[in-house]
Amino acid sequence: MMTNYSIEMLSEGVLNGNRRLLAKAISLIESTLHKDRINAHKLLSILLPHTGKSWRIGITGAPGVGKSTFIETFGLNIISEGHRVAVIAIDPSSKRSGGSILGDKTRMNNLSIHKDAFIRPAPSGGALGGVSTTTREVMLLCEAAGFDVIIVETVGVGQSEIDVESMVDLFMALMLPNAGDELQGIKRGIMEITDLFVITKADGTTEHLANFAKAQINAIIKLLRPKYNHWLPQILTSSAIEHRGINETWASCKAYFSACNEVNSLALLRSQQNRQWFHQLLENGFRELLYQFPTIKNQIPTLERQILDGTILPTFAADQLLKKLNPVIPES
Repeated sequence: MMTNYSIEMLSEGVLNGNRRLLAKAISLIESTLHKDRINAHKLLSILLPHTGKSWRIGITGAPGVGKSTFIETFGLNIISEGHRVAVIAIDPSSKRSGGSILGDKTRMNNLSIHKDAFIRPAPSGGALGGVSTTTREVMLLCEAAGFDVIIVETVGVGQSEIDVESMVDLFMALMLPNAGDELQGIKRGIMEITDLFVITKADGTTEHLANFAKAQINAIIKLLRPKYNHWLPQILTSSAIEHRGINETWASCKAYFSACNEVNSLALLRSQQNRQWFHQLLENGFRELLYQFPTIKNQIPTLERQILDGTILPTFAADQLLKKLNPVIPES
């Protein structure tokens, strides 16, 4: 790829808001080739001074909640106020084939063709939190390209969605109107990290169910410790089809960021997120190095067979290998 596009061409294209070159730059960032990773770091170093000026919003929800429909209507509403919106739609990758379902862009037809919008489907690569390891870097590229509202759409609701919250400023959970059963399946951790609950499809015969779900969520929130002192989670109902509750949702987002600015909490939040990102990258790197270490690599097949045969416990097998990396640990 770099034979056709130099680092200088890509950086200038991104800064000029060229969506084609932005897409090429993201492809470079997502590449796992060693040469591409080196060039990706060079590109990010050039663009870094032009990042950090957007509002970052994470949106999650169970399958069928209508994330794509909501995000399209929500995004167009934001654009109508003069903003530029980038949507990073994380697609679930198949652990068996490695493929992904790149369907969100086709489900956001009106938003995808808008001149002030950019939608990038990105495979999760089986990442635990529903976000790929390069999602943060893709967000930085979009910021450098002049998009001042970044929306990260995640795979679904689960305990691992806490990973998503560690890279956005505001975490929004979309809920179904018949949320009685759904609430039973949501982990306490998800309820604690959500800044804004939006109950979708609140129209027609389901409107009363949405109001009931709102009351249920409100009762649960009152039992939880507040995430921030300067903000209490809000619960809204919406209908993307009837365009109801969309303006209110965006108004709540603006109120959230206004509250954060009053106490200057965003700068501290992003510093903490970057520290967490640093340690996460270290852990990922050490994991890769571990399996490449000859002493470890050569003994893994033997230990795996012993584990499958039931002749050794996984904990003992792992301890055996780790002691080879750290001879200071005494033999038991």
